[in-house]
This record gives sequence, C-alpha cells and structure tokens, in this order.
Amino acid sequence: MTETMSAAAIEGFGGPEVLRLVTVPRPLRINDEVVVRIAAAGLNPLDAKTRGGRGVAAAVRDFPAVLGHDFSGVVVEAPYEGFPLQPGDAVYGMIPVPRYSGSYAEFASVPSRCIAPKPVGLSHSEAAAVPLAALTAWGLIVEQAKAHERQRILIHAGAGGVGHFAIQFASYFGAHVIATGSARNLEWLRSLGAAEVVDYTTQRFEDELEPVDVVIDLIGNVHDNTGKRSLAVLRTGGLIINVPTGSWDGFAADCAAAGVRGTTFKAAPDAATLAVISRLLEQGSVRVHVDEMFELRNAAAAHQKLEAGHTRGKIVLRINETDSADR
Repeated sequence: MTETMSAAAIEGFGGPEVLRLVTVPRPLRINDEVVVRIAAAGLNPLDAKTRGGRGVAAAVRDFPAVLGHDFSGVVVEAPYEGFPLQPGDAVYGMIPVPRYSGSYAEFASVPSRCIAPKPVGLSHSEAAAVPLAALTAWGLIVEQAKAHERQRILIHAGAGGVGHFAIQFASYFGAHVIATGSARNLEWLRSLGAAEVVDYTTQRFEDELEPVDVVIDLIGNVHDNTGKRSLAVLRTGGLIINVPTGSWDGFAADCAAAGVRGTTFKAAPDAATLAVISRLLEQGSVRVHVDEMFELRNAAAAHQKLEAGHTRGKIVLRINETDSADR
C-alpha cells in the first residue's frame, strides 16, 4: 500500500466549506488495531458540530483533521495471525474520533473493540449508516430505558438516524412506541413500528398524548422547547434521556422540578453490541435507511445536506465502494 491516501479533512473549524479533499499520511497500525480500506463512511450530526468548533472539537489537536465515526470496508492488516478478522474480511464499526483519525478517508486504523463483521446482505453504504446511530439507539432503548411490554416510549425526531433505529428496537422489545415527525414521514414511522405518530408541524404532542414512561429526546430545546415540553407528558418518576450535546440548558434542574428522572447519553464503540445488531439486521427484524449518498470529494455538500435537517435515516459518503466488494 502507498504511504499516503485521499481524505476529506478540515484545516480549521468553520462551515461545510472547510471540508476539502486532501492527501494525508496513511494511518499506521499499532497494538490491537486493524487497518481497514474504507468503502463507505456514514455521516452524523456530531461530525458537523465538531467541524464547526463544537462537539468534540476541543480534543482536535492537529490539522488537517479527518472526521467521521462510522465506516464499512475491508480488512487489509490484522493485529496478529489468530485475530478473528483477517485481510479480505468485510467489516464495519465506529471510530473514536478525534482520538483516532476518522473515516472520511481511504484507510483507517481502528481499535479492535470498535469493529465487527459487516452484516451479511447489507451493502457497504448501508452498513456504514449503522454503527453510531444504532449503538446510540441501543444504549437509549435497551440499556437505559430497558424497553419492555406495556411500556410507553415517546421518541422525538423518529425519522432521523438514531430515531429510526430507536423506534425499531423499542418495538422489537414490545414497548408501545410513539414517534414525532413531519407529515411526509408519518406512514414510514408506522412501518418502523410506531404505534402512534404525531405531526409536530400541526400538533402539540403534549395536548395529544396520554402519560408516557420514557421520553427519548433527540432534539432538546433548540426547536420550540421540545425537550422541556416533554416533561409535561412524563409520568411522575418517569425517565427522559436528552441526547444532543448542549441542547438543553438547565436540564437537571428542570427534571428535578418536574419530579422525573433525567440523564444524558453518549454512545461508545462496542463490537459485541454491534454483533447483536448485525443479527437483527440480517434476520430482517431491523432495517437501515440511507437517504442520500455523496462521493468523498463532495463531503462539503454532504455536510450542507446534513445540517439542512429533515434527513430520513442517514447520509453516506461513498469512498472505495465497488460492485464486487459491495456485499
């Protein structure tokens, strides 16, 4: 392999225009890391926040900086001969950026705990849309909410990357799922498993709903005080989980005043959980939706689309994907 690679990187913080196609050194594998030839990379709101100087930007020490947590691709270097994943194996995972160089590049060196075999039957573009969003949704629904039958869970922004997985996981474990979304997405939300849907453009959810046990807040107070209004539909002692960083000033105090439990949440790379999610994807119990794909050289345009909002599912960068390596 060559010592350099193409990547969409930033030379400083700013708008989407700071993302440019550059040539950078190819990451070197050390210790337990696995070098992957990236076929596709998924975009997440955290990527755009970091590019703009928020998110995890405080930990970016050097430029050019390669962003991107999600990836799918093929192993080109394994850490040792007996490692379960060997050159040629199709894999996917989540890179802990910016501690490591990200996935908007032709290659990445990935810690072994962050990588799992790619789900059979998914293209690389589909697989790249899964890890961060699905791991976040799993943590919210399974680990924090402990979804179960007869539990009522309200999920805001159900059509987004995390939301569309959260609906499916909650429904899979028997919860009664209520999702908010725009009119164009209501039938799609029902198809994912939502028992009730609320059009946030024409309805006030707090006027429509019976009390719920859990609120998955994927918006906060950045739009119409969605987060704080959610407290009105939570039963006493219920749980609200606020996900977007910096989206709700005074979150803890507001929860305490309302007599409910509140927590934020951050997803962590976890190959074992990804393997479970892979099985659900392979058996058709859960599906991933890719809204649009962009070439690596058009990463800035992809970020513009991401920040415009109203994405159904995920946006993906296509990097080294070919028909022969697609499945």
